[in-house]
Amino acid sequence: MKLIEAYILRRIVQMTLAALLPVLAIIWTIQVLGRINLVTDSGQSIGSFMKLATLILPTIIPIVLPFAVVIGIAQTLTAMNNDSELAVLDAAGAPRSTLMKPVLMFAAFLSIFSFSVSNFVEPQVRLAARQMIAAAYADLLSSVIEEKSFRSIQDGLYVQIAERHSGRVLLGLFVVDQRNPAFDLVYYAREGAVDPNGTSLTMKNGEVHRKTPDGKISVIRFDTYGLDLSEMTKTSNGETRLRPSQRPLSYLLSPDPADPDYIATPGAYRSELHKRLSEWLFPFVYGLIAFAIAGSARSHREARLNPLVLSLIIAFFLRWLSFYAANSTETSIAAVPFVYLIPLTAGGGAAFVLATGKTPRMPAIVHDRLSALRRAIEQRLPFRRGTNGGAA
Repeated sequence: MKLIEAYILRRIVQMTLAALLPVLAIIWTIQVLGRINLVTDSGQSIGSFMKLATLILPTIIPIVLPFAVVIGIAQTLTAMNNDSELAVLDAAGAPRSTLMKPVLMFAAFLSIFSFSVSNFVEPQVRLAARQMIAAAYADLLSSVIEEKSFRSIQDGLYVQIAERHSGRVLLGLFVVDQRNPAFDLVYYAREGAVDPNGTSLTMKNGEVHRKTPDGKISVIRFDTYGLDLSEMTKTSNGETRLRPSQRPLSYLLSPDPADPDYIATPGAYRSELHKRLSEWLFPFVYGLIAFAIAGSARSHREARLNPLVLSLIIAFFLRWLSFYAANSTETSIAAVPFVYLIPLTAGGGAAFVLATGKTPRMPAIVHDRLSALRRAIEQRLPFRRGTNGGAA
């Protein structure tokens, strides 16, 4: 790699990291604080909380990364243009590949990185986080909840325990389950136990009251009854029932036809598969778009939006279209081609602009309107005039 190419690549990497890390930290903090009850309610250690926080991080990276690429490339090229570096390169007869090579190499690397995280790392960490939360629910019932106290362990799920014995055995169980909006369930059992994996609460010698919104109540007595404490349920063959987002790519490509979860929601598996196979393209596509917009030397007198602003507007619009198309595949298989057409069409349009040497420009009428708006705003600003007529 030439010295100038290494210089451009270094600046792009620095600017991308400067954009990625703060946004990643903010979103990560919000996600982590949403699970702070793992420590405050279930009595888990700070080490368990930090482990869960670490598992959340890979699920955020593929979402934030494409926008960091846009900001890094567009801002770097804009700064080089403002410093007349792009004009100097053109005057020196440097080929277009001098700028294009580091940009496309960096964008391609991040696309491959995004594909690896989304398809191999993220499903595993989602499953690990789910297992941690399930274990926390088990600990909450078996060792944390005080005897003869009414406690919420999930939204709409409340438990009271009369006595706690060794071996996760609980006596005098009273459970209120309001998680299903169609009906409320109230359980009473003389004895119960939480399984070691925290997946279920098994109650013995009790009854369940089922109340519907119209006020009808039915009572069923039972010898043994299993209550799902979390979404870590088991299938009939003893295997853990997983969500599509927790499945590896190989399973999404060829799901088990006998899987009850797949039978119940085949559209969710289809949607997740096509998300995985399309979203990794966006770092490279966004890199092409940012380069097509900001990669040419331009005069400051030209009518145009700031390249970074224009690049971000296009990036957000394409991301919205992508989310809409991917969600539509859950209910309609006809939407599947659009999941791939959106990034491929955008990338192809940017490549056409680069191949033909055309420079994207803002229409003059739009520039005039924006300039008039800016002047109107400036006239309304409170300026104090000095004695020499200058702004004080």
